Amino acid sequence: MIRAMQEQLLFLYKFMRAPSQIGSVTPSSVFLAKKMLEPVQWNQVRSVAELGGGTGAITRHLAQVLHKEAKVLVFEKDQQLRSQLSARFRDFACYADACSMQSALRREGIDELDCILSGLPFFNFPPALREQLMNQIETTLKPGGLFIAFQYSQQMRKQLSQRFDIERVHFVPLNVPPAFVYVCRKRGVS
Repeated sequence: MIRAMQEQLLFLYKFMRAPSQIGSVTPSSVFLAKKMLEPVQWNQVRSVAELGGGTGAITRHLAQVLHKEAKVLVFEKDQQLRSQLSARFRDFACYADACSMQSALRREGIDELDCILSGLPFFNFPPALREQLMNQIETTLKPGGLFIAFQYSQQMRKQLSQRFDIERVHFVPLNVPPAFVYVCRKRGVS
């Protein structure tokens, strides 16, 4: 309970300092985390990245469903949050910049990712940054791999559909704010 309260306060503080980077006043709910993880066949995933790890609201659920041999890369721009993630999830590699996913994969000895989870508030970013991130996601994800992202609106639907097959969009009302989970698949055969 105390950890949850500390996470809430830290998240609120980070949001107030940089709302366009954090995107929400509170960490993701357990309902959102479960909806993000639900579409993936975790027993087949050997490499996964989480973009925007924050306080670990989704990371902690990810740690519970992973295959024991899976490699995990967590990207979190905020140094304080990244340090906390690194300390809590010692088996996961933590990096600062999702725009450098390709070089992080090379460092970790990973050719391509089976799945990418994202909590990044894409629509808050400048178009050039959004495009750079989408290029990294598309390049590092294997053909047929899943890209699952939550957003607080459907403004990214068109841009996502230009790059991926959107298999489903789930609405998660039990989150603050309510969120949409995009389940996207990279075109091509794995």
